[in-house]
Amino acid sequence: MYTKIFRAVIIGAPGSGKGTISERIVKTFGFLHISSGDILRQNIINNTELGKKAQRYIAAGQLVPDDIVTKTMIARITEVGNKSYILDGFPRNSAQADILSAREQIDAVIDLNIPHDVIIDRVKNRWIHIPSGRVYNIGFNDPKVPGKDDVTGEPLTQREDDKPDVVAKRLQLYDELMSPVLYWYGQRGLVTTFKGRETNEIWPRVERFLKDKVNKG
Repeated sequence: MYTKIFRAVIIGAPGSGKGTISERIVKTFGFLHISSGDILRQNIINNTELGKKAQRYIAAGQLVPDDIVTKTMIARITEVGNKSYILDGFPRNSAQADILSAREQIDAVIDLNIPHDVIIDRVKNRWIHIPSGRVYNIGFNDPKVPGKDDVTGEPLTQREDDKPDVVAKRLQLYDELMSPVLYWYGQRGLVTTFKGRETNEIWPRVERFLKDKVNKG
């Protein structure tokens, strides 16, 4: 296992394969994966004070406010102590990047740059059996009978927010949200962008990059 302490931020739009890449980094390098979404969900499940606050915003279809996310993530980072980690979903603006940099030295920012048309294609082929939560991907994990759930034979539906026009809008908003963060880290020479259409095409480059970085010190 790698002994050098290494801290990175991973940035990628919903549907970019960021979750899969993060899992592979954890498995290969032993880094901790600190995800703002996971931590908020855990707090909601455990019905903590923070979870109750976050749930109110989520139920109203709003983003959880920055101060709640910042406090949560800084608390988790402090708890982690002297270990290597990868941050996911934080920072999401330059003010959070400032707060983080005052406390921690970030060694690298991994920017996953997947064309929007690829992400829209991935998502538009996703069909769901709502009562069970079973998910099918056309062309990858097809139902046995088109449009029907394998187990019950009931119809499959597509989530409203998986429809191409909705996904395109979400990706545009994500780019607008994250471009100041990429600019902030770019000014400090910390961003490395990995372009590609498939996770399996991008991962070997991310792995080589991190091996090189971790072995340097």
